[in-house]
Amino acid sequence: MKVKINEGCIGCGMCVAICPTVFKMSDEGIAIVTVENPTNFEIETNEAKNSCPVQVIEVIE
Repeated sequence: MKVKINEGCIGCGMCVAICPTVFKMSDEGIAIVTVENPTNFEIETNEAKNSCPVQVIEVIE
């Protein structure tokens, strides 16, 4: 499983609030992925993906 944040993040921080182990806010104010293969956080990662208001989180199985 891999996680990617595509262009268009608005920096709302929803993914960070849901799964701070996998996501964090960059200095530019957009979310970045901190764990390349978050298999142990699959439920939280998918919840963050589904909660993203601009749907830019991509989960590749």
